[in-house]
Amino acid sequence: MKTLLKLGAGIGLAAGAYALWGRPRMLRWGATPDEVRARSPGADIIPGGKRGSTMAATLDAPPSAVWPWLVQMGYGRAGWYSWDRLDHFGKPSARRIHPEWQSLSVGQRLPATPDGRYWFDVAAVERERFLALRVFTSGGRQYDSADPRPRAFSDFTDSLWAFELEGLPGGRTRLVVTVHSAGRPRLIDSVLGYLFWEPAHFVMQLRQFGNLRRRAEGAPRGARRERAMRSPAEMPMAPQPPQA
Repeated sequence: MKTLLKLGAGIGLAAGAYALWGRPRMLRWGATPDEVRARSPGADIIPGGKRGSTMAATLDAPPSAVWPWLVQMGYGRAGWYSWDRLDHFGKPSARRIHPEWQSLSVGQRLPATPDGRYWFDVAAVERERFLALRVFTSGGRQYDSADPRPRAFSDFTDSLWAFELEGLPGGRTRLVVTVHSAGRPRLIDSVLGYLFWEPAHFVMQLRQFGNLRRRAEGAPRGARRERAMRSPAEMPMAPQPPQA
């Protein structure tokens, strides 16, 4: 009995620490208070959508060097620059710019699975400034997010993954990534987000920041591993010298 009480107390303390300290920090990792409060350009894309997280990183490369890596994302394209075994079926993400994948338009589908059953819809695109990818699913099936949301759907998830680029002095880029979503039933949607989707996005997005930094800055793999795992607010802002 005492063991069960101790176990319960430990779980309760861990859950409380996550809710009060871990989760708030995770949802705004690397972002400044102004970035967290600022309205995202994609805030109105999802009807009834709410912002879930705002994560940010500073890259020692201009938006013109970061943008090509973003627009070529997708399965069967450049991948997602995150944990490839988890989101790219073990296929390594690209390490170079592919000219054939540099054209992107609203309504275009970026595949997410080999069979094409799941994908990201390009919901907004502004060259070297803003990219928004949207996913709408219901009952385990994906639908075109540009179509009107059917009233008959009693359960659905509508989410937006948005990338905002801001040029900084010294040829650097501030990359702010926000997530907006809406879903039903609301309770189940909130619980799944709290327990699974939010932590999963944090892990994958943090990995993507690090890999994008290495690619856009042209640094060798692992050269800035320590920097990639630290909060961007703590990182030195001076550009790195070119590699030999």
